[in-house]
Formats: sequence, structure tokens, C-alpha cells
Amino acid sequence: MHIHILGICGTFMGSLAVLAKQLGHEVSGSDQSVYPPMSTQLEEQGISLCSGYDPAHIVANGPDLIVIGNTCARGNPSVEYVLDKGLAFTSGPAWLAEHVLHGRWVIGVAGTHGKTTTTSMVSWILEYAGMEPGYLIGGVPKNFSVSARLGSSAFFVIEADEYDSAFFDKRSKFIHYQARTVIMGNLEFDHADIFRNLEDIQIQFHHLAKTIPSSGLIIAPAQDTNLDEVFAKGVWCEVQRTGLDDAAAWQVQALQADGSRLQIRKGSEQAEINWQLLGEHNMRNAVAAVAAAAHVGVPISVSCAALSSFEGVKRRLELLGTIAGIKIYDDFAHHPTAIQTTLEGLRANMTAAEETGRLLAVIEARSNTMKMGYHQNTLAASFDSADAVLWYKSTVTKLDLDAIADSAKAEFLSMTDTDSMIAWLLANARSGDHIVIMSNGGFEGLHQRLISALRSR
Repeated sequence: MHIHILGICGTFMGSLAVLAKQLGHEVSGSDQSVYPPMSTQLEEQGISLCSGYDPAHIVANGPDLIVIGNTCARGNPSVEYVLDKGLAFTSGPAWLAEHVLHGRWVIGVAGTHGKTTTTSMVSWILEYAGMEPGYLIGGVPKNFSVSARLGSSAFFVIEADEYDSAFFDKRSKFIHYQARTVIMGNLEFDHADIFRNLEDIQIQFHHLAKTIPSSGLIIAPAQDTNLDEVFAKGVWCEVQRTGLDDAAAWQVQALQADGSRLQIRKGSEQAEINWQLLGEHNMRNAVAAVAAAAHVGVPISVSCAALSSFEGVKRRLELLGTIAGIKIYDDFAHHPTAIQTTLEGLRANMTAAEETGRLLAVIEARSNTMKMGYHQNTLAASFDSADAVLWYKSTVTKLDLDAIADSAKAEFLSMTDTDSMIAWLLANARSGDHIVIMSNGGFEGLHQRLISALRSR
């Protein structure tokens, strides 16, 4: 069968394309924005990419089925062509549930933050334990060569997103997956373009809870009020709590201030992790991953040994290079909580290493929630660990950036083009500084442009 995917370079749809290819299907796809690392991965898999949504791409490929991503709405030329011609179509989550997940033990990782990293952790633990799981990750994990694979066992680990499935199916993606083990890592308001308020998202998480069998398991942090309100609506399986204190069944403790060395314990069992990752958020991700792996039979000691060799995920505080003593990182953060925890983790690492350089954050906030101004009152505090913030000012943002600049502890500069950002960094960055570039998009290739400019300086 020939499958053509609309929105193929999205993190979910790109991974789905890899699975379809592994099943033996011919796969092609269209997308408006084509950029690494997903575009590179797809090309390496022999998947044909078309730039833009011209219906001619569909005509040229002659597919048997169109899988439509949730970024494609009515008015999209390819969507209109599919409907006008009466072509067979489905959503990504529905296709995945029918052709990949049916009959398997699905481990789903849900939550506002940390899904990609935690999904990668669970997948690597099971791989390290010799269980050969299938997985679908909304990013490119460094311990694997691709972001998705079918696997050869009953276990399948999936990033369980609360975003809608398609323009014709407004249920959250994770409703389709019928997971047996579910991590609910955290819950905050996000996706303001499709959810009216936090309660709307909580309803979807409660629907997820309804799909988990009584023999299943929910793993959730202790003292998360938003998730507690979900569980108060009813749960039908065991809930195990994780946290930093003795009140949680699964406990994690930092043995190094920056989170690069930690201990995980449950009852009398305990083990240590020594790894490359930083920050309290990754400690919380780790304990949830170990708990999920335990539900499918992996001992704590094995899980912690696996995570000690966990290399992380591309674009999650990924060190791209050091030029003239300046370290350049790529990070996916685009929500205040993610920005804050990432900067805090790096600052703690700099402090532990007694580094005196500055922490400079370069941020492109592309999410609809951010552009709509929802985070106006919480954004400034997320920069507290930085010395300076360069903010890419979108032409459609509703954020009052002057007000944010007034309340931010860090120096806050908003700029309307990436050339100005690079020029400022060339003029101001010095040896010992750490520059973190934060965006969930291509950011006009700023990362490599900055590296090239610094090398030529």
C-alpha cells in the first residue's frame, strides 16, 4: 500500500511514517516546513518528501490512503483535494491504533512537559533489559538510530499527546492508544488554540484514565493538584505516586546538586543513576520511567543502569559545540515551565562546576498558547536563572514584551529578526558563556548560523 502523509515532518507524523515504512508500505508525504532533524531522518529512511501542500504531490504519488496530520485544517489545498476526490483518509492516531498498537502492551507517556524525554527513557530501559520494545517518540533519541520502530516484543512505548487527532477528530491522540501502563508526568494549561481552559484538558485526561484496564497502572507525581482533580473524577486502576519526599511510593533524591547523580528507591529497593542529564525535571522524568519499567518486570537496578547510559534526545539541551570557549546548546523548550526548569538545571551545573560565565537564552516562542498571550504573567519568572534573554518578537504575538522586560530579573531584549540576535551575540558573548537556543521549530537556522559566525569572528 502507498500511504501519503500530510504534515509528515511533525514529530508525531514523522515517526508514524517510519513505522509505516517498516511495515513494508511505500511512504511519501507533504509538509509546509521541512527541517532537521526529522527531515534528515525521513530522507535516510527512503521516504519521499514534498515541500508545500500542492495537490499535485498527491496526484504524482498516487497513494492508496491519505493520513492527515492535525496541523492540516479545512482550506489546506491537499485536504480540499482529498475531500473533493473522495480519497480514503484517516488520522495518524487512528491508523497507528489499528495497524501497530492493537493487541500490544502499550506504555503511554502523557503530560504537559517531558513526554519526549521520558518516552525515550522508558524505551531505552526496555531495550537495555533485552525486551526489544517498539516505540514512537516525538523527537530523535540519541540511544536509537530512529524516532520509531515496530519492535519484536509485545511492548510498545508511545509519547501520548493530549493534542487533538485531526480536524475531523477533536479527541486527544492518547484516547486511541488503549495504553495499559500510563505515565501522567504533570498537567498545566497549554494548547490554547484548541482548549478553552485547564478543565478542558483535564476532561481529556479523565477520558484517558477511562481507557486503562483495571490491571493497568497510572504513574503520577505526588502533590500535583491538577492531576489530583482528574483522579477525583474516578480511576479504575492502581495509581502509584512519584516524588522527591518520603510521601511518594517511588522516591528520587539528588546526590549531586545539578541532578547529574541521583538515587531512586521504592521500599527497600534502591539504585543510583550517574548520567549526562541535568535538572530536577529530568530527575522526575527518571523516577517515572523506572516505575513504568517496573510494571512490565524490569528491576530498579537494571533500569538505573540503563539510564546511566542514557544519552538524551536531540534538541533537549543538546550541546552543539564549543567555539572560543562559548558553549552553544539547542533546546526544544517553548512553555514557561520548560524554559524555567531547563535554565535552572544548566545554572546548577555551571555553579557545581564553579563556572563564572553567563547564561544567555535565545528564545523563539512558536506555540499558539504563547502567541495568544496566555503566559503573560508567568513568563518573566521563567528567566530568573539567565543573565540575559534575547526574545524573537513574532509579528502576531499578543504578549506585552515591554511589561515582561520590566519585571524580568534578567536583561530582556526583544528583536524582530535573527540577524540582529546573531549580531548581538557576536558583540557580547565571551569565553565561558553558555548560550541556550530555545525553539520548537527551525528558528531560521540560527543555531548553525551562530556557530559559523562565532568561528569566523
